Amino acid sequence: MRRQAAKVETAQGPQAWLGVNYWSRTGGPHMWRHYDAQIVREELATMREHGMTVTRSFFFWPDFMPTPHTLDQTMVDRYADFLDRHAELGMQTIPTFIVGHMSGQNWDPAWRDGRDIFGDVWFVARQAWYVRELTTRFAAHPSIAAWLLTNEIPIYGDRRSRGIGTLDAEAVTSWAQLLIDAVRAGGGTQPVSIGDGAWGREITGTDNGFRVRDLSELVDFHGPHVYRMETDLVRQHLGAAFICELLDIGGKPVVMEEFGLTSDYVSEENAAHYYRQILHNTLLAGATGWITWNNTDYDAQFDVEPYVHHPFEMHFGLTDHHGVPKKQALEVKKFASVLERIDVTRTYRPDAEAALVVSSYLEADYPFTQPADATAVVANARQGYIAAREADLPVRVTRELDGLPEDGKLYIVPCAKQLLAPTWRQLVRLAEGGAVVYASYFVGDHSYQRGPWWPDLDTTFGVRKQLTYGLVDPIVDDEVTMTFQQTFGAIAPGDRLTFRVAGTENSRAYLPVVPTDADVVATDAHGRPALLRRRAGGGALVLSTYPLEHMAAGSARVNPEPTHRIYAALCDEAGVRRDVRVHDPRIHVGRLIHEDGRQWVWLVSQSSEEITIEPVLTAGVLTDDDGQVSTVRLAPYDVRVLELRV
Repeated sequence: MRRQAAKVETAQGPQAWLGVNYWSRTGGPHMWRHYDAQIVREELATMREHGMTVTRSFFFWPDFMPTPHTLDQTMVDRYADFLDRHAELGMQTIPTFIVGHMSGQNWDPAWRDGRDIFGDVWFVARQAWYVRELTTRFAAHPSIAAWLLTNEIPIYGDRRSRGIGTLDAEAVTSWAQLLIDAVRAGGGTQPVSIGDGAWGREITGTDNGFRVRDLSELVDFHGPHVYRMETDLVRQHLGAAFICELLDIGGKPVVMEEFGLTSDYVSEENAAHYYRQILHNTLLAGATGWITWNNTDYDAQFDVEPYVHHPFEMHFGLTDHHGVPKKQALEVKKFASVLERIDVTRTYRPDAEAALVVSSYLEADYPFTQPADATAVVANARQGYIAAREADLPVRVTRELDGLPEDGKLYIVPCAKQLLAPTWRQLVRLAEGGAVVYASYFVGDHSYQRGPWWPDLDTTFGVRKQLTYGLVDPIVDDEVTMTFQQTFGAIAPGDRLTFRVAGTENSRAYLPVVPTDADVVATDAHGRPALLRRRAGGGALVLSTYPLEHMAAGSARVNPEPTHRIYAALCDEAGVRRDVRVHDPRIHVGRLIHEDGRQWVWLVSQSSEEITIEPVLTAGVLTDDDGQVSTVRLAPYDVRVLELRV
């Protein structure tokens, strides 16, 4: 099964952008009023010295368009100089047009007068004129890499709801079409995207009007903005990677358009760990660009909006306000060296033999469903993705709405309350054809139609359910211990796995069953079936009667947790290849393949301790610059990239 690995294509060939979102320390969002070409030159030179060749820059809307029919020529001239400073250093930039939101504040052009951004014909026409005029002035400059329509305009469109439930998707898509047409009318042939953050329902389960599927037909790349805060460190480190996997929509490349952190929230050492993890994990998840937020700190702007009321926004920089690089900048520099070493634009991800199924209830408008049905899909599927990474299992994150691929050996359905009836039929057919299908019980975390919407559950899994209508069977223990009754992959009879319990009064529930055609693989502490397997044709259907992924998703500081052992066993049962693996779930394995046949292996530590491991290979040897490597020592949260020679 193919996995997302598309590259941004330009006249210069495929791109792997690495750079920063840029405001000068001379003024932050107001830099064009206080433009200092020498300081800009110094700031860009620092970025260039640390391996960065691209910036994302911003036409601050109130400054560049003072009236509905004019551009401020002084601002335009300063931006032209800004482009020339890039050219001097062999750098490029991605201009952003509609910049009315920035760092915790919205700014309107003085003449907006409350007009609707997307639906007011006159106002949309003025935006299109503005976009076309700026494009006309700069499209031929060699320093233009691409174009973005906006900066996080869902927040500008409705700051309180971030657009959720308030912005009309048809109006938004039409608006985007008109502005992209304006870029093309102005002579802009470079790639273009929206700049909205990719927060649509396909990624979050909540509809803010910016539907990724609709917009994917218009844009040249997807651009997620990721600043999630979690209760678990592994979820934090893999959250952006999972978003990249979910953005396998329309075959478009994924560029990490914004990510980063403020030094006010974290130690510099842990900030470096975070940058290292996000960069490498998103690369392994198919990303082809990384534009960090942002280049420098803004201490001199402490009494200027937005920093006066959002002071933590002053300190997202890769350098401090004196221009001195932080440890985060050093991580970006190291990452740049890796990209160059592997010749990243000519690499691809190896195909997967396992599919992680994402329910279509995440994004589809099915009648009489609840908002929590969608958001639960994200949380549970993400935890399944984490367990797969801990098992060193390459998975294709597969959207039910796009149809399940037929060529998989293993299909993982992690705590999906709802799949379409035809999908269940397909899963049974795939199992009968030789695949292994795994599903974990989940009734949802609310009380509306509480229960598994699984048609023919009994026949599918070879059990007879013992449910009572209208009630759940609560998990009363604080932990669930599975004791294995027979061999399951590498898990031996008598082995025990213990899982932390979490969930709401609705979702903290197990499925009581009596086996009919299924074997009891494992029992719980009360002797009840916890994991069952029904042989079907050449394959099998495996049922967990406990919501393992959901319980982990609702627990703080839980990973690694034992679901990865079950996933690894499923690999063995299904005959899924894991060409490189380790025996420690705190170390994640990833792999990229070069067009010329070279293979690169990542070992990514999720441990606060130093770990020494011996990778297990199906064939070949691992090497570095000093020769063959059999034992690898990883510092806390470290990353090693080795060549696999077969």
